[in-house]
Amino acid sequence: MEPAPLPFILITSAPNPSPTPTPFQPSLNTPTQASVLSVPADTVTPVPPTVILPTETPSPTSSPLSDSTATVDFNQLFPTVAAPPIVEIVDVTPTALPPLTDNETINFLLIGSDKRPGSSYRTDTLVIAIVWPKEGQVSLISIPRDLWIYIPTVGMQRINTAYQSGEIGGYVGGGPGLLKDTVTYNLGIRIDHTAMVEFDGFRRIVDTLGGIEVPVACAYTDWRLIEPTLDIYDENNWWLYTVGPGQVHMDGDLALWYARSRSKSSDFDRGRRQQEVLRYIFQKALQTDTFSKIPQLYNDFSSTVITDMSLADMLLMSPYAVNFTNANIRGYFIRPPYVSSWTTPAGAAVLLPNEAELSQMLIEATTLSTFAAQRESVTVEVQNGSPTDTLDALAASRLNYAGYQTIISNADRRDYANSVIVDFTPGQDPAQRETIITALNLYSANVISLPDANSTVQYRVVLGYDYEACFQPQDLSH
Repeated sequence: MEPAPLPFILITSAPNPSPTPTPFQPSLNTPTQASVLSVPADTVTPVPPTVILPTETPSPTSSPLSDSTATVDFNQLFPTVAAPPIVEIVDVTPTALPPLTDNETINFLLIGSDKRPGSSYRTDTLVIAIVWPKEGQVSLISIPRDLWIYIPTVGMQRINTAYQSGEIGGYVGGGPGLLKDTVTYNLGIRIDHTAMVEFDGFRRIVDTLGGIEVPVACAYTDWRLIEPTLDIYDENNWWLYTVGPGQVHMDGDLALWYARSRSKSSDFDRGRRQQEVLRYIFQKALQTDTFSKIPQLYNDFSSTVITDMSLADMLLMSPYAVNFTNANIRGYFIRPPYVSSWTTPAGAAVLLPNEAELSQMLIEATTLSTFAAQRESVTVEVQNGSPTDTLDALAASRLNYAGYQTIISNADRRDYANSVIVDFTPGQDPAQRETIITALNLYSANVISLPDANSTVQYRVVLGYDYEACFQPQDLSH
């Protein structure tokens, strides 16, 4: 009997494959008020170009460009007009992946677009959100732009060309329709709704919320305009800008830069930062009771967000919002080892799915997690016993990624040499305690056993000098 066909075309990698360049492409539109300007956080109207050094972080680092030597690669900084998709003829159509999601989920495809008036465009950001409304769980899956897959009616192409192909090719449902069918065919995930936002719309959303607080665990540096109204084609208007480590207040302009820039990183790291921003947009929406204002916001953003969700659809979803916290969100990223670099016969550097590894990850991402439900019942109190400000917020975010609910309170002092974990659980389970220690990467944490059945928290973590804040979310799963 012949073996069942694989859901992907397997192609041998070239001897010297190279990744597709994914340069930061600053928007050509005039942005809203940037965070580098000294104005109130709720100010969203443009102001004259007064250059003031950034103040978003406790210790921002800047490296202005030299007047004597150009150090910016303008091929990486500035966008080129995206050409219409090039169809590469293939002799075989890959088999569609069997459906992985069930009817208990509502699946969204979040799309960030670099569309500008008078230019062709591709989808800049693709994130799938799989939502279990009743259980309050969410899986986020970041899809790299260069994923080489089968696009129905087109053939093998990068996934970021599917939307435009659907728009210009008369596909049923247009760009959203073809992109939904492409995701379903190649990843087995049914897409119920799409939402696309352009750059200015993203800025407006963040600024309408009054900005967001993003725990930046690892310092990030990339090229950024000194002031958003300056000429992007003048190399002297750019500097190397650093955010973090620390909890950073981001307005719309800074959040967009943090979520999009990739000149000095990669498309994979950009996917991580995009999920960070999405998490804290959602958290701020919960804190500000935004979901109770859905009718007003639906009208306000109808020209900014292109979606097939009706107002009635959103109102049906809103009662479930109270079930969700950042501890219930699992993050997944289509990156190595789930993909490998490959060069097409036409010379394009793309990412090929590794069928076995990717399928295993997708099954996990689309399955309701009983592990997450167990950790949801555990609350960890985080205290900062070190002199480094906002370290507690960074550690709480890290525990959220691992699936633990957290609260933050003040430590009795700020000079702990070593971190301490206090176990209040009646059972004093060392295996459960170890998962928290491991999630925080605390090899030398001092453990104090204080069983207390009446305690409102199960564990307390006091951070000391030994705590290293930087971590990678993809290393934490639940």
